[in-house]
Amino acid sequence: MLIDQTSKAAALAGLSERERIPLLGDLLGLQLAFNPGAILSFGSGATWLLTLLGTVATVLLLAAATRARTSWWAVGIGLILGGAIGNLIDRIFSPPGFARGQVTDFLAYGNLFIGNLADVALGAGVVVLTRILWARRPRASTPPTSQEAIPGLSTEEAT
Repeated sequence: MLIDQTSKAAALAGLSERERIPLLGDLLGLQLAFNPGAILSFGSGATWLLTLLGTVATVLLLAAATRARTSWWAVGIGLILGGAIGNLIDRIFSPPGFARGQVTDFLAYGNLFIGNLADVALGAGVVVLTRILWARRPRASTPPTSQEAIPGLSTEEAT
């Protein structure tokens, strides 16, 4: 959250909305943008609602963080919580007004979208939690062969 807010302050001080600074050719660059909506500007006409949803999500994530049973769950929830708080701070305190603020973005991913470090943290947290859930999913079981049917039996006894 602190890194996110510091990076946004640096972007505000040194970047332009009109000019893109290439970092990896056309794939990644730096360009200032202000997003009143969520991902891909979804909900840009209801910034106050996004602020409310962000506040509720933050409270729920705080509760989930206190119940994390493994360090990886804590890492995943912590990344999502940090990203949510980073963007919520913008929504509450940035222009045009309280709880209607626009999120400061500066990481330009080609011509797809422009995001920020809070978005990176959100995405990384989702990846961590998805990986945990994927690893815990039940595996399809295959019926044992006759030799595996009863542990300890020899091949002759199993047939």
